Amino acid sequence: MRKKQDTPQPEEEPASDRDFFDWMRTLTAVLVAVVLVFTFFFMVISVSGSSMYPTLHDGDFMLVQRIGYTPQAGDIVVLRKESFYDEAIVKRCIAVAGQEVEIDYEENRVYIDGVALEEDYLNFTNEGLSDQYGDDYMVEKDTMVYSDFIVPEGCIFVMGDNRNGSSDSRTAALGMVDTRYVIGKVLAVFFPIDRAQLLS
Repeated sequence: MRKKQDTPQPEEEPASDRDFFDWMRTLTAVLVAVVLVFTFFFMVISVSGSSMYPTLHDGDFMLVQRIGYTPQAGDIVVLRKESFYDEAIVKRCIAVAGQEVEIDYEENRVYIDGVALEEDYLNFTNEGLSDQYGDDYMVEKDTMVYSDFIVPEGCIFVMGDNRNGSSDSRTAALGMVDTRYVIGKVLAVFFPIDRAQLLS
């Protein structure tokens, strides 16, 4: 009677190789997830200029929410209007559609629906202005075309925190911003580390 031969068994993959391939698959999945999140939901952008000083400084890196955001008064937003400036800019949303805005340029006060805004984040000095402007740079009041108005439907009104050094919705060049130009809301500054902060 013929003796039954044992069926050869496949060699088992070493545990170290399995661990390596599992680790690589996990790392690849994580990287793909991060790319997708930062492509569709968030973005990282740096501040260029001093129009949002002292809240934001030139060179700050910010985390911006892109998807599922509706502009609200008080938010710091990133927007891009190519007829105004080629690159994305950062401003504070002061008012949204339907709100009445009154700007008192003598008292440096902004009123929304008759109530004065408490703006403890403002800078009215030349401190922090970018070197490219020089020490005497100021946005001239005669360039301001908006002082008392109601924000139209589908638009927001934005201003820089560096109120005397910001070209913003007060000027005809930018004016009321169509919400379709809004890229997203600034959530936080994460670099430089000593300036890391959450922004409400």
